[in-house]
Amino acid sequence: MVVAEQPCSVLINVNLPEVPTEQSLKQDFENGSTAVKIKALKSAIIMMQAGEKFPGLLMHIIRYVLPEQDHMIKKLLYIFWEIVPKRTSDGKLLTEMILVCDAYRKDLIHPNEYIRGSTLRFLCKVREPELLEPLMPSIRACLDNKYSYVRRNAVLALYTIYRNFEQLVPDAPELIQSYLEGEQDPSCRRNAFIMLIHTDQQKALQYLQSCIDDIGSFGDILQLVIVELIYKVCQAKPTERAKFIRTVYNLLSSNSASVRYEAAGTLVTLSSTPTAVKAAAKCYVELIVHESDNNVKLVVLDKLVKLQDDHKHDLALQNELAMDVLRILGSTDIEVRRKTLDFLMNLVSLRNVKDVVGILKKEVLKTYTNNDKDQNTKLYQQLLVQALHKCGVKFPNTAEVVVPVLMDFLGEGNEKAAESVLEFVREAVTRFENLQTSIIEKLLSSLPNIKSLSVMHAGLWILAEYCTSENQIREMMDVVLEMIGQLPIVDSEIRETADGEEAAATVPSGQGVSRVTADGTYATQSVFSSIAKHNQDKPQLRQFLLDGDFFVGAALATALTKLALRYHEVCGDAVEKNKLTAQAMLILASIIHLGKSTLPKKPISDDDIDWLSLCIRVLNDRSPLLISIFTRGCRASLQDMIGTIDMSKLDLSESEKSLIKTDVDSLINFNQLVSKNSDKAVDELEMSLLAATEGTNKKEADLSTTSLSKVYQLTGFSDPIYAEAYINVNQYDIVLDVLIVNQTPDTLQNLSLELTTLGDLKLVDKPSAVTLAGNDFCNTKAQVKVASTETGIIFGNITYDISGVSGDRSCVVLNDIHIDIMDYIEPATCSDTEFRKMWAEFEWENKVSVQTNITDMNAYLSHILTCTNMKCLTPREALTGDCGFLAANLYAKSVFGEDALANLSIEQLSENGMLSGHIRIRAKSQGMALSLGDKITLSQKKEKAV
Repeated sequence: MVVAEQPCSVLINVNLPEVPTEQSLKQDFENGSTAVKIKALKSAIIMMQAGEKFPGLLMHIIRYVLPEQDHMIKKLLYIFWEIVPKRTSDGKLLTEMILVCDAYRKDLIHPNEYIRGSTLRFLCKVREPELLEPLMPSIRACLDNKYSYVRRNAVLALYTIYRNFEQLVPDAPELIQSYLEGEQDPSCRRNAFIMLIHTDQQKALQYLQSCIDDIGSFGDILQLVIVELIYKVCQAKPTERAKFIRTVYNLLSSNSASVRYEAAGTLVTLSSTPTAVKAAAKCYVELIVHESDNNVKLVVLDKLVKLQDDHKHDLALQNELAMDVLRILGSTDIEVRRKTLDFLMNLVSLRNVKDVVGILKKEVLKTYTNNDKDQNTKLYQQLLVQALHKCGVKFPNTAEVVVPVLMDFLGEGNEKAAESVLEFVREAVTRFENLQTSIIEKLLSSLPNIKSLSVMHAGLWILAEYCTSENQIREMMDVVLEMIGQLPIVDSEIRETADGEEAAATVPSGQGVSRVTADGTYATQSVFSSIAKHNQDKPQLRQFLLDGDFFVGAALATALTKLALRYHEVCGDAVEKNKLTAQAMLILASIIHLGKSTLPKKPISDDDIDWLSLCIRVLNDRSPLLISIFTRGCRASLQDMIGTIDMSKLDLSESEKSLIKTDVDSLINFNQLVSKNSDKAVDELEMSLLAATEGTNKKEADLSTTSLSKVYQLTGFSDPIYAEAYINVNQYDIVLDVLIVNQTPDTLQNLSLELTTLGDLKLVDKPSAVTLAGNDFCNTKAQVKVASTETGIIFGNITYDISGVSGDRSCVVLNDIHIDIMDYIEPATCSDTEFRKMWAEFEWENKVSVQTNITDMNAYLSHILTCTNMKCLTPREALTGDCGFLAANLYAKSVFGEDALANLSIEQLSENGMLSGHIRIRAKSQGMALSLGDKITLSQKKEKAV
């Protein structure tokens, strides 16, 4: 088998405008100036990285370029020597490399310390012991150089040489230990200490114990390495923990934020005592408060959340941690504040809820005094309202304190915060009967100040539903009359308009009316300005109607109908009953009259007229069935909805708890029973590093049953070359492992896999050319970066030359590989408010018709959820029943942060029982909407698996 991949530590991606030939490069090296040689050397390096072979260039570079003393040439030569083949086809070292080795030796004794250091760094990448052996005395001598740059790179060179070829420097640990005792430079000590940790840990411990009292004065780079050593030693030998716990405690007060972060993580790993956990938690909080980088704040906050999850039964820790976490709200970044408030809600308990609510109230007051209310301030207000909402519902004794603070938001300009307040008010009056009176009184006083249309709708509904006493109903009616203004609306508006025109006609042009100001002086006021001011001072509800927003009139009709019907039940005076009913009918009739006139900016809709007329008819007839629906049925529906929301939240929390599953036949590793030399010991440091470099793994089925589904056949069985690719999808990239089989008896030379991408895909590296013997095979890999969830296509061909046959290169065209976007889409959850907001904002929509042979609506919904990786936001209770119609909202999020929304609306036809309807998909990007639509179209006809 031929191995296509060769080890390489250099990656250069530069496109050359002109590709030089080998002969032209030789001429440039032989006769060119220094600048020309630099350009030619760069071209040679780039072309060799792309797979070109220049066997004749090596001697020219040794003769004409190697003697140059220019620093840029020396830097380029280090790259060239790293990538150039140093052995013959039979594995022997090229004789020319002896001359190169002599050049290495001269650079190691060069008077310029940067040339020495660069040479030492280059030697770390050399994998030929024949080249390194003559250089060992010079490398050892660099340990005594007066420049720290040379010494620290000499330590690294010795470390890599000892790790790869121990026979070249067998006494390296002893040499470095003696060197470490006399070294004072922090970077040199760090490199030496790292080498001892990985080569002879016992010697590293001896050095650490000899200077354990002076660790606080070390530099941060050395302290980080010490923390790593302590962690490794205590993981391998738990009995050694007592020796180093005090050291880790002391490092919590280090001047370096990185050291404090690592020390806190190591401390909770070594000890789970309340004292250690509290010290680590306080350290994390201090890091978040004093760190300026918001990304670092979020990372440390994740650590703090994990720490709380691991010790959630420690009530004392929860109480102290809650008060410390409140300090993080001083950050100006909205994401940090959002995550902090979410975390804080998990820490609130009966012990600290009063203090938490008090501080959140102060934060609310700060947003009131902030004159510059940008988008982040408004969003922060909404987050504070939601946090107080959760506290009020979870701890009813605080609701009485929370409600007055939140009611002030109703008159503010922040519509989202006001909507959140009314959600809390609606839930509070439903759950806490003892607070209904105070909440209704506060809401009644705040209703005239509401400026938002949607908030006015909700406020009217809540007041109409929970104003049950005779006095409350009268107060509500007085507030409505105040907000609606003089009745009838049309006649009063015509009179006001006529009076204004008459006043304007009586005053000559350029004159005004004399007024006395507040300080006693006289001023002239124009009649036109007074008329404009009068128009601006109209009651808010009347202004809504004049603007053409008659849906608020329909909401007012429902509210007045409930009030009048309930007033007939609680009031004993027949005259008062008829009076209030007549007022309500006059208001509704006046709204209908206004809607049909030319005064509003927009005419009233037929639906609003029908509803207003129906409410007038209900007030007139007062049938028992309609009275029951208006006075009792609406409240019962509200209670059912709140109960459904609670159940959905409970189901969500239970599902989150059960995300981590372990197979029944999985092995259990006990660290105490595993020998220190075993590779089965669980190392959390290595696991976290692996997660950072490879990304998080998605839940998937057993590899033995799913790996074959990711294999794509690229050529046919009758082609001279058979190829198939295994697609390994990581978080942000795709690795194609391609198997290439030579099905002919001929030797194929310069066999190249040429790939091209379509869409938001980018080929990172080009597979190198290989030579395949007859009936031989090889594996090669190609890496593709993914930028978005848009469906991408990978296509290409395989080109090769047949040994001994002259002519054009042969070519085999490959089948296309379509990248499935489902590998990058994950189910997610959002609130109904967020869903509606995104639905209104997203501009790309894809409408897919339902064409399926599945006849059960719930089965079809489950099938769509499975094939799109989306989550159904509609509660299960709303999907039950047999009404012949089903509507559901679906939501998912990609690993790139893209949101995908879908609305499924289907009905079951009575004629043949088949399903009919549409799936509307909305996304921020066109590719996301189209890709999801294509996925649904291809998969919706599949039968449900039995």
